[in-house]
Amino acid sequence: MATRLRAVTFLALTVVALVFYQARLRHEMIDFVTWRQAVVRALDAEPLYRAEDGHYQYKYFPLFAIVMAPFGLVDRETGKLLWFGVLIGLLVAVIRWSITALPDRRLSQRVLMWAAIVLMAKFFAHELLLGQTNLLIGGLLLAALVALQRGHRAAAGTFVGLAVFVKPYALILVPWLLVTQAWPAAAMTALVVVAGLLMPAAVYGWGGNLELLQGWLRTVSDSTLPNLLNNDNVSIASMWAKWLGPGSTASTLAWLTVGATVILVIAAWRQRRKVPAPEYLEFALLLLLIPLISPQGWDYVLLLATPAVVCLVDRWREFSRPWQGVVGVALALMCLTMFDIMGRALYGRFMSLAVVTVSALALAVCLVHTRQRGLA
Repeated sequence: MATRLRAVTFLALTVVALVFYQARLRHEMIDFVTWRQAVVRALDAEPLYRAEDGHYQYKYFPLFAIVMAPFGLVDRETGKLLWFGVLIGLLVAVIRWSITALPDRRLSQRVLMWAAIVLMAKFFAHELLLGQTNLLIGGLLLAALVALQRGHRAAAGTFVGLAVFVKPYALILVPWLLVTQAWPAAAMTALVVVAGLLMPAAVYGWGGNLELLQGWLRTVSDSTLPNLLNNDNVSIASMWAKWLGPGSTASTLAWLTVGATVILVIAAWRQRRKVPAPEYLEFALLLLLIPLISPQGWDYVLLLATPAVVCLVDRWREFSRPWQGVVGVALALMCLTMFDIMGRALYGRFMSLAVVTVSALALAVCLVHTRQRGLA
């Protein structure tokens, strides 16, 4: 009976996903179109980083365009459908691993699954709508966490290294790996990163690969400042720029705030002896901080906060009333404020005040409080 129920559920979800794709997504997925265009160029060893692409410039590492070559070998619409299928699989994996990796769960997997779906729905939906790759980096990083929990440090380092070539902000985990897992995991990450930086030379030659890396750095650097005031940017740098305007004061305060988040990570790490399995919370905290520390941290990148949300929901009943209130309000402001409900004007004003960023920072503090209480 259980097997039949799972089969029926899978079939129903597949039908819903296909209807959703046909009705909405097949005409969207602009980010997929952007990086697929670079994949097609890589197949012919053409330059990847071009100013004439405007806002839709390719910003991934060169290796990503080469590894994703299968999507350039099929037509664009077929590629969209295939990538949508991959994203759905990654979505299931991210939710599942966020729950199963949580040590000493208080709530059932079903309750936590629905909590994750409801609270993270707007980020997941935005990811699917754009055809982005944050579910891929989330899947790789959670695979690294699972590998660590099973004692496979080298495998964990490999997954983190691979994640760097999806989005470079996976590098935030390298110092943590070095401090908490000794050198094997961090060394494997470094080996994978070095190999990945050199591999495109097989297609472009040594000089061409160097030009690509310079083009990547130039593209990322040049596009950071213009995006700081974008309403969908939830980074700490964007928060201060929205409040004070771009400039040295906002930049200095942003760096100080980033420094404060590092102190939060250290505070959680220093108290890891309070719990028998400290990796999950520390991992969840770092993933939550990724879109806040990255200057181009778009709101949908907060889907990486899924483990943090699962952890806080699971332990919520053990917090004091004031802390329950902080967690509840922060989750509501970060997760349940949606454009479709609030309307363009109100939502635009809400995002311009960087409320989502403040809420995410509050959740980071709540995670550290969770560690201080010895709850995770």
